[in-house]
Amino acid sequence: METQVRLIKKYPNRRLYDTKTSSYITLADIKQMVLKHEDFQVIDAKSSEDLTRQILLQVILEEESGGMPMFSSDVLSQLIRFYGNAMQGLMGTYLEKNIEAFQQMQKSLQDQSQKLYGGNSRASQDLWTQFMTLQGPAMQSLMQAYMEQSQKMFAQFQEQMQSQARNVFAGFSFPGFPGAPQPQAKADPEQKEPEKR
Repeated sequence: METQVRLIKKYPNRRLYDTKTSSYITLADIKQMVLKHEDFQVIDAKSSEDLTRQILLQVILEEESGGMPMFSSDVLSQLIRFYGNAMQGLMGTYLEKNIEAFQQMQKSLQDQSQKLYGGNSRASQDLWTQFMTLQGPAMQSLMQAYMEQSQKMFAQFQEQMQSQARNVFAGFSFPGFPGAPQPQAKADPEQKEPEKR
């Protein structure tokens, strides 16, 4: 049996209405749904336009405005620069895959702690917190190594793309690019040929 997507309606007064509980909810409630891995969709009550991404961005904005933001101003500036860039789509996929990899690593560690402590989620959480406190520098170097490897792979991918582009456009001539035929210098009509003797 398929799990039904929880429908949230957003009204012009900016209020969010949960059709499952027949009550108004807040962004904090939306955050709890995300944490519980609940499938939901936010739609505009009048137009039925999907507003889920906008609401999730509002949740992130609230979290970032709190005491412990995840992104520095520099990271946010870098992200903004990717909008409209040819690499925008690739960047989104890259971030998504890296977050998935990080989640899998976290889940693996949580599964190991659950095997040790059983269903005692408090002990499991304490162990995770202890591990992150003690192994912070090790995790940082692990992430650094991962990022360096990722950068190398990206550089190889970039070289591959450039090579393919050169092969594709090899038959075309673009003035000013290497390999393109240079325009022939035209003879000056005012200049006279040297007289033959």
